[in-house]
Amino acid sequence: MLGSIELFCLCAEQGSFSAAAVKAGVTPPAVSRSISRLEKRLGVELFARTTRRMSLTEAGERYLHHCRQALSGLREAEQALAGEQQNPAGSVRISLPTPLGKLRVLPLLPEFCQRYPDVALNVQLSNRNVDFIGDGFDLAIRMRKPPESDLIARHLGDASLVVVAAPEYLSRNGIPSKLDQLSRHQCIRFLLPSSGSPVPWQFRIEGQDKPVEIQGGLSVEEDLLGCVDLARHAGGLLQTYRFMVEKDLQQGRLVEVLQPYSGCARSACLMYPKKTYQPLRVRVLIDFLFEKLHGSFV
Repeated sequence: MLGSIELFCLCAEQGSFSAAAVKAGVTPPAVSRSISRLEKRLGVELFARTTRRMSLTEAGERYLHHCRQALSGLREAEQALAGEQQNPAGSVRISLPTPLGKLRVLPLLPEFCQRYPDVALNVQLSNRNVDFIGDGFDLAIRMRKPPESDLIARHLGDASLVVVAAPEYLSRNGIPSKLDQLSRHQCIRFLLPSSGSPVPWQFRIEGQDKPVEIQGGLSVEEDLLGCVDLARHAGGLLQTYRFMVEKDLQQGRLVEVLQPYSGCARSACLMYPKKTYQPLRVRVLIDFLFEKLHGSFV
């Protein structure tokens, strides 16, 4: 339809089908057929034709006015989009897991906003998997690679797991040295948002990563940082990401235990839908996060 409208405007400007055909690089019969189809669809005659001249009808004059306005709006939209491709602008919505978001990503975002002042960031902190299309997200970071084939997952790094406890808890309950001693300890559990089941702890046993079910009377939903708070206050043993407790370990608020079974890690992935066209505002955020986060986990 757009091609017919453009040919109609060209015919009106040139005053003949032949001149419009030359300008458009098509044959006069092709122009005539296009105008005839347009008139049939509209149910009006746009041109008054004689053997010597062609002119717009009254309906054709009105239609030309509307077509010029519409084409002008389209050209403005194209120019705006082309400008956006040179200067990133618009809104980007990103979902981040709570601990990684608070400790690693949010501190970086002011720098991104300084680099790209016309890009607005909408950040969701959640440990739940998001529906990119249904929920309107452009990007997400998750701590495990997703199974969905319609997502691109760029590996940012591996976050190592550690088991920690407060010195007060260990002095009161003893320091575990073997995995079979975990049953005698209070183990703080994090419940998966998708199922409500506790996340199994993982240990390196004879060179292989193996899950171990743990027991405990304290569990936390939604926010893994709540588990760290419980551990700091002598609530029990906790397996968590090293990057979440590295300052606590350095300052002695928490102590690492069961080191002989350490070595397990989970992958952090930057995820986004596969698209033929990715807006520049999204591409620059992808590049920025990959630049800042790739290989930065411990």
